[in-house]
Amino acid sequence: MTWSWRLEKDDGREAGTSGQSEEETFGTQAAAETWLGEHWRELRESGVGQVVLLDGENTVYKMSLLDPE
Repeated sequence: MTWSWRLEKDDGREAGTSGQSEEETFGTQAAAETWLGEHWRELRESGVGQVVLLDGENTVYKMSLLDPE
């Protein structure tokens, strides 16, 4: 399978997919999570409010990038 992140704005609208281009995917869940760990601050600064980890077309989990209240 291929792993990717769907990036969403604070209001839930789609903001794109992981990486520099929409074609970027990862070979493992660990590689996808490592990428997010390295880029979450940049994503947050660009208006991404949450991310959705996808395994192919299947949603694995959603995670907020917002500060906890």
